[in-house]
Amino acid sequence: MTFSRAIKIAPSILSADFANFGAECRAIEAQGADWVHVDVMDGHFVPNLTFGPAMCAAIRPHIKGVMDVHLMIAPVDPYIDAYATVGADVITAHLEAGPHIHRTLQAIRNTGKKAGLALNPGTGIDAVAQLLDMVDLICVMTVNPGFGGQKFIHSQIDKVRSLRAMIGDRPIHIEIDGGVTVETAPLVAAAGADVLVAGSAVFKGGSVDHPAPYGANIAAIRKAAEAAV
Repeated sequence: MTFSRAIKIAPSILSADFANFGAECRAIEAQGADWVHVDVMDGHFVPNLTFGPAMCAAIRPHIKGVMDVHLMIAPVDPYIDAYATVGADVITAHLEAGPHIHRTLQAIRNTGKKAGLALNPGTGIDAVAQLLDMVDLICVMTVNPGFGGQKFIHSQIDKVRSLRAMIGDRPIHIEIDGGVTVETAPLVAAAGADVLVAGSAVFKGGSVDHPAPYGANIAAIRKAAEAAV
């Protein structure tokens, strides 16, 4: 992974066809996706249950680019090695998921993977200042984590702007997760985000057998975001 602040679109497979994950991963990459975003939820830290390491292992051979694994789980530390072993390129843990986030980020980095730090909408950025040298990505949740298809929380745009100023010249991505559409993408891109996670906005209107709408949706989100930068 070469660092770049160019806009990257990371479709969330939470919105894909669960019976066809391998084919869906191939389809979105063929249609222009930069990263593939995997939302891991435990039914404990968030009120939903999704995927585990075995599923990540199953789809890894179908992903040519970056597999971006977002751990919405608590505790995190016991599972880091498992997700690293199955081929995650980026492993993101939540600031709120445990009392020792510095140790968690260290553990992710020790596997040789890129370390991400996710922030819920109700979490401020003061603690991030102490962690900037530990992270490769900061994920700003623009919905409350747990479900796809939620409405974008506009108050988070100022958080993105503040994080961008705090990061300065450091090679740290700002990722947006939640409610990304053609309408909201330019708002967060202008504030400093470069990785846009989109679920329903990418997969709407398409299917594994008819993937062209995926490409049109990805291109439209990218165009809207790039025009704002």
